[in-house]
Amino acid sequence: MDNISEYINRITHLANRNKELNAQLQNLVGRYSQIQQQNEKFNQLLTRFNETGESPSRDMLLRKQEKKVEHLRTVSLLYISVGGFENLPQMQDQSGLIDILDEIYISIDKVAEEFNISKIKSFGDNILFAAGLNNEYRTNPINITLAANKMQAAVRELSRETDKAPFWKVKMGIHTGPVLALDAQKQHNPSSISGDNINVTCRLGEACPPGKINMSEMTYELVKEFFDITHLGSMPVKYKGALNMFLVNGLNENLRAESNPFEANASFYTKYGDIQFMDIQEKILDLLEKNLPSNLFYHNVKHTVDVVTEVELIGWAEGLQEEEILLLKVAALFHDAGHIMDYKHHEHQGTLLAKQILPRYNFSPGRINTICRLIMATKLPPNPQDKMEEVMCDSDLDYLGRTDFIPVSNTLYRELREREMIGSWQEWNEMQLKFIKNHQYFTKTAQNLREVNKQQQIERLKHLINNETAHINIEK
Repeated sequence: MDNISEYINRITHLANRNKELNAQLQNLVGRYSQIQQQNEKFNQLLTRFNETGESPSRDMLLRKQEKKVEHLRTVSLLYISVGGFENLPQMQDQSGLIDILDEIYISIDKVAEEFNISKIKSFGDNILFAAGLNNEYRTNPINITLAANKMQAAVRELSRETDKAPFWKVKMGIHTGPVLALDAQKQHNPSSISGDNINVTCRLGEACPPGKINMSEMTYELVKEFFDITHLGSMPVKYKGALNMFLVNGLNENLRAESNPFEANASFYTKYGDIQFMDIQEKILDLLEKNLPSNLFYHNVKHTVDVVTEVELIGWAEGLQEEEILLLKVAALFHDAGHIMDYKHHEHQGTLLAKQILPRYNFSPGRINTICRLIMATKLPPNPQDKMEEVMCDSDLDYLGRTDFIPVSNTLYRELREREMIGSWQEWNEMQLKFIKNHQYFTKTAQNLREVNKQQQIERLKHLINNETAHINIEK
């Protein structure tokens, strides 16, 4: 009997508890409904305020909430620390020294802007810069090291000497590695990047002797062909072991100006351009892959790669200089890129594309003009005016003297046929025969490599034309 009474009491208690929970639920539902109604009113107000320019729209607020975190693989970081304040109280001309410090900061910012380096954070008299947030170029580690060199040179020039030493002591640390970036393409605010490599960069800077540039082994491996670098020692880093450190003493002897170890000469920029070319090639080939019409059966990515290969091969054999070959390779990348916009006038369109893209890689106007001239040299009929144009023309029409001439020329026929620019196979073969008989290779290298086989292709074309003519006569 006691068990039954206890059971009834438990049921009664649960029923009462259920009523309480149900009442709470109804209360929450009512509050939720009120919040929804208020939220809708707020959204209406936001929309109205946006129309009058008084407040950001709901879409703008939502976009702020949808910022994405990117994992960037190779960002080069530069940490700068300014010291000397401990001696400032003993100095007589304190205001003059502070003015010099302001000039140092202005000079540092100007150099950063010159090398397209983003200022990430400034805390006290410490600054953090980054190269590679917008574009992970292979040259970013070189750029940030060049910038650091130029910044230190500016500091030395501006600093007032006290006891034969600059008063302001500037230390720099450089490290390259992955970081997490918030909307890296749009923002460069203090909270835009994070990761352990920021701490590593700061420690490299603090471990650097005053007036010097200290870099990690990762960056050293990426820039060692360009700079005079000595091993400084190692520093323990949590979870990473000993971190080797290297001091930058300036540019390598054969890559620097005679009067200044921190100023690059022409040889430097040619060597730099070879690395830069890989970034440009990756960019342009990707552009062609995504944007060239699908019915370009001859003027496609393969043809572009073939011409890039040939200008280098023929250029070296003809004794051209490194700078000339670099410009030829870049021109080869762009020489048919204009097909994205216009088939008949693709050479001109290619020059416009080069003028648009190459300044992003700090190509000088003189270099860009040469590249555009080489692109226009491929316009038919070929009429080269110098050795570089000869190399360009021979590379572009290299297939005329190759063993795969017939299948390659068939792809060109298919391409022209799609555009109703050619008639029958017979007409095409006759036109090809006329063109190849009037064609000449201009460089000795191309003549030696292709002329004999070109004559064989002429005989093959004659044979094809004669067979086709005979077949037509039999049918008649």
